[in-house]
Amino acid sequence: MEFFIDTGDLEEIKTAYEWGIIDGVTTNPSLVAKAGIDQKTLITSISEIVDGPISAEVISSDAKGMLEEAYELAKIHENVVIKLPMTKDGMIACKQLSKDDIKTNVTLVFSANQALLAAKNGATYVSPFVGRLDDIGQTGMALIAEIRDIFDNYGYATKILAASIRHCDHVKASALMASDVATVPFKVLEQLFHHPLTKIGLDKFMADHQNAKK
Repeated sequence: MEFFIDTGDLEEIKTAYEWGIIDGVTTNPSLVAKAGIDQKTLITSISEIVDGPISAEVISSDAKGMLEEAYELAKIHENVVIKLPMTKDGMIACKQLSKDDIKTNVTLVFSANQALLAAKNGATYVSPFVGRLDDIGQTGMALIAEIRDIFDNYGYATKILAASIRHCDHVKASALMASDVATVPFKVLEQLFHHPLTKIGLDKFMADHQNAKK
């Protein structure tokens, strides 16, 4: 499973990339606003750090506007993936961008039917928001499993990108459900390294080492 980092913070991206576990980056308008720089500058800066897919989201609500934004964003770097909303206009844009060999990431997916529509229109990635489904009492990981079955049934090349990851168990469950990608906040990526027994073991090794020197 690939790991993308879900952030617009360049220092977080640099740090996580140095760990050797990051394959790409996802951003959204909220993360861009938090970064305090314009989207083009942010995406350009990210492309200088990470050699992998970088999702950049359109903000227009109509297909014409989405396409205009998409073509401009795609010029920034060959690794840019255009993030589109799961709407009728988003699907129109997705179909056209797919014909133009521009990679897409269909976001805000909350049902298997929505994922199926995105795959039929040639989406490169589809992003089911597992955490938000959990928030309303549904099971986000059940959706990952449904999408996996449908895509495997029909041989769709669209990759499942588990989004709205809230904790380490979401990451593990995404891998168990055969999600192609998980996009993970920096804080959760950091937590993946930790286990209390690892620390206990290291502390004991160091203590034994110090005692052996005496």
